[in-house]
Amino acid sequence: MPTAFHFAKARSILSVTRGFIAQAGFTHSLTPARNCTYGCSYCYVPTLGFYGGLKPADWQHWGEFTTFKSNAAPLLFNAIRGSEVIYCSPLVDPYQPAEKEGCLMPGILDALAQNPPSVFAIQTRGPLILRDMRRLQNLAKRTTLRVSFSITTNRDHIRRKYEPHCATIEERFDTVRQLRLAGIETFATLAPLLPCDPELLIQTAVAATETGIIADPLHIRDAKKHGATTRATALRISERHGFLEWHDAKFQAGIVERMRIAAEDAGRYFAIGAKAFSLLSQRKETQETTCNLRNC
Repeated sequence: MPTAFHFAKARSILSVTRGFIAQAGFTHSLTPARNCTYGCSYCYVPTLGFYGGLKPADWQHWGEFTTFKSNAAPLLFNAIRGSEVIYCSPLVDPYQPAEKEGCLMPGILDALAQNPPSVFAIQTRGPLILRDMRRLQNLAKRTTLRVSFSITTNRDHIRRKYEPHCATIEERFDTVRQLRLAGIETFATLAPLLPCDPELLIQTAVAATETGIIADPLHIRDAKKHGATTRATALRISERHGFLEWHDAKFQAGIVERMRIAAEDAGRYFAIGAKAFSLLSQRKETQETTCNLRNC
């Protein structure tokens, strides 16, 4: 597994949101590093190029290294004004493999606990987040904290084809359960949707969580004319193994509908896109009202 990493000082750490993340209700995003050592085949970030704050070496060698923002914690402490609704992170996984040695997140969580924003949401697929459990619990006492844990399929042989450096599906669901039992509000985020058994994936997500279910299909250019899209690497894998229909908008819509029915049969709210991710950005009192109406 590639874990090469570097450190470099950043000029700023919070970015005002736009596009998808802004539509989901976040005011700012926090990206603790450039490049991600998970190197998932479908990751849309390298397709952003300069627009994602990347350098050519990042998108040309995606997944081979990462560059941590060494001064992220003090920058963050000084930047917070208290009203921010922060998404961490739209561009890299904050608990990517290199974080085990780079160890940037503990300082970030400590800075947030000392000067908390209104809402802080962590998007990850990394069981390494359990290392910081006490810090997460401490932060959850001071702000609205949510973890959105990405699970892409219920078939581990599929996981190995598309995201070989990620933890197994079983380990990821176990991480969700441990976070929930520790009192951390945790969502199973079924995104991007790789080949799976839709109903079984929903059943497992429902059993592991107490929240609404977030999902999103693979980004495809037919449905999204501009901006980031699924990398060609994933498309080649799908073609090689006979899964090209998972990149077809009509097929995706059918899968999503099956999942929605399965979730609602289990008494859970289910959505895709910005509407789904808005569950992560709501202030606690707003979310409680919404969930009462939606049966989250």
